[in-house]
Amino acid sequence: MSGKKNMAIGFMTMGAFMAYGFLLIYLRDFAPDKIDWVSTYSVGKHFESRLAHVHGNLFAFLNILIGYLLLQYKNKLRRVKTISWLALAGLLMPIGILSEVYFGLPPVLVLIGAIAMTTSVIWLGISFLNIKLQNED
Repeated sequence: MSGKKNMAIGFMTMGAFMAYGFLLIYLRDFAPDKIDWVSTYSVGKHFESRLAHVHGNLFAFLNILIGYLLLQYKNKLRRVKTISWLALAGLLMPIGILSEVYFGLPPVLVLIGAIAMTTSVIWLGISFLNIKLQNED
């Protein structure tokens, strides 16, 4: 199952953050207080919301890619489940940003997610360096 859940959750997360992008467009172009929203383009909730949107889609895409690679190379890689779970835990970063913006929560989830995703990507990279492919000397 490792890899499959990354792809499935990755696609669902990407869809959710794409929909969130439509909300951001609404707030920028159509909301009654759009002038106030646009005036805070690079600070505060507006900036943080854009960070969540971008990182949510990036981390969703990374889960799709990591999931695909884990499925393709599961017999040649070690610690596939660990890498899979770390990549999924990485989604806590954009969720944490949104929880800061909308609920005023501390950035603990942001840090946990960032560390988890970074660890999964580096671990997978090292794992690929350590496998021997059939055409390799």
